[in-house]
Amino acid sequence: MSVLNPQVADYLEKASWIRRMFEAGSELKQKYGPENVFDFSLGNPDLPPPTEVGQGLEELGRNACKPYALGYMPNAGLPGVRKALAGVVSREQDTEVAPENIVVTCGAAGGLNAFFRAVLRPGDEVVCPAPFFVEYYFYTENFQGVFVPVPSKPVSFELDLEAMQRAITPNTRVVLINSPNNPSGQVYSREELEGLVRILEDKSKEYGQPILLISDEPYRFLTYDDTVVPPVMALYPYSLVVSSYSKSLSMAGERVGYLAVHPEMPGGDELLQGLNLTNRILGFVNAPVIGQILLEKALHVTVDTGVYSARRQAMAEIMDKAGLEFSLPKGGFYFFPKAPDGDDQKFVRDLFEENILAVPGSGFGYPGFVRFSFCISEEVIRRAETGLVRAVGNG
Repeated sequence: MSVLNPQVADYLEKASWIRRMFEAGSELKQKYGPENVFDFSLGNPDLPPPTEVGQGLEELGRNACKPYALGYMPNAGLPGVRKALAGVVSREQDTEVAPENIVVTCGAAGGLNAFFRAVLRPGDEVVCPAPFFVEYYFYTENFQGVFVPVPSKPVSFELDLEAMQRAITPNTRVVLINSPNNPSGQVYSREELEGLVRILEDKSKEYGQPILLISDEPYRFLTYDDTVVPPVMALYPYSLVVSSYSKSLSMAGERVGYLAVHPEMPGGDELLQGLNLTNRILGFVNAPVIGQILLEKALHVTVDTGVYSARRQAMAEIMDKAGLEFSLPKGGFYFFPKAPDGDDQKFVRDLFEENILAVPGSGFGYPGFVRFSFCISEEVIRRAETGLVRAVGNG
């Protein structure tokens, strides 16, 4: 008899594709050598952190043995970090955000869980465009919410606003968007967001309660071809932003992110009090102090985004040569092409035969497509071309 909660056992099965690819990739690398395996499966930033992060660590090392240097702090984070983040968020969101409207969290994941714990009642719905980051489903159900995916338009992955409107019900509490999107690389335009906001305003009025809009933005720093990520706060008072510095500073393991609440949200002060509480009672207490200190030192820089731009170009070239149908990502570091015969799991198996690792779109709520991460060197990307062409030919 299993000791697992049946729900968790079910989750293991649902998450098994990513787990299986990781485990199978490890076996391939042991068998053929890491240099002969082309691992496009994980979104783990491979670029070194900016030098400011190292300088911050050196300074921290000199001061770490002082009393309280690494001690407890307010649940919402170090005051200096919140102040610095408020300046960044104000510029990005075209809205003046005070430090009091910022809660520093254990990455965007910790922020989303604290937010859902604070606002969801059993049976409340979280509506989200698909494809989506697979963990959203689990985060919602952590707090007895109901995750409602809404397929975006095929290949372009633009919002299907009519479908979003149909999906919103009296039980809808939250609409969750991720732009730039993982896995599609889509950046929702201002026109799309304005259309979505009109729907939320109308539905909120119809149902007599506000529908909250939260935008998950860890890839905001990484866009291409002069693409701009529109600010949600400038469009809707019942909006929040959640983000992290896992990607922009290559500090994924430090688990530092934030939640920002719109300064003009009715009931926003109460929500912030709730977020401070849930940040604590979920066991996070506060985001890691070392990560917060490093963040304050490096907020004005990012990793070298030009490297990702060159990789994006290389990926597009080899996918063109292989004959794949895809939309050029506007942001982030993922491609999400259509499987040659529409069977994403078969295509992933065909890729595996060529020592190429990718993740089926079924894992992101969008079957028929496959995610390729380009968190690997341009040289490895180009060497994968021959195997990719053969795998497509087997489709």
